[in-house]
Amino acid sequence: MTKDAAKKPVLLVLAGPAGSGKTTLCERMVAEADDFSRVVTSTTREPRPNEVNGRDYHFFSAEQFDQKVAEGAFLEWAWVHRKNRYGTLASSVLQPLAEGQSLIINVDVQGVENFRRAARENPLLARHMGTVYIDVPIHELQERLAGRGETAEEIARRMVTAEKEQQEREKFDHVITSSSKEADFAALQQIWQTVAKGIIP
Repeated sequence: MTKDAAKKPVLLVLAGPAGSGKTTLCERMVAEADDFSRVVTSTTREPRPNEVNGRDYHFFSAEQFDQKVAEGAFLEWAWVHRKNRYGTLASSVLQPLAEGQSLIINVDVQGVENFRRAARENPLLARHMGTVYIDVPIHELQERLAGRGETAEEIARRMVTAEKEQQEREKFDHVITSSSKEADFAALQQIWQTVAKGIIP
């Protein structure tokens, strides 16, 4: 990363199937890259032990979440497994970007489309955002899920979702064909540099 490019804040929006390693990539970028933070998303689910409101998630009741939706406060939100809602507050993205903070987030394909829609209306978002799809060959993905101890039923469900998501990969600005953790991280760093260089002051 060149010094000039590193000074430009970027928003990297990652998506990919379960088992693609996107969460690990986000965590590593925050841990190892200069000035990167994870976007704190919002949810209606109950906090787990050791989770802190505002650090791990913004935890909202169903009524509070409804109010935020009505106010147009979210860049994107969705139901997950028909049980809880998850979303990204505009303030969690736009304010840090405006202050020069680089951000990274992983969402599902639907969430990325909502980010694209928001970017068409918001010049700051459009200028600083890069979307990244983490692609994994189907046979490799099955092996990864099996290695995580997923049940056959869960693997089958996730594979159906993955195949649908793969049909959307051409819409992304960048695609990483997953191989090893080191190669994937190197590819993500290169994308960071590409996005930063393309930002017009």
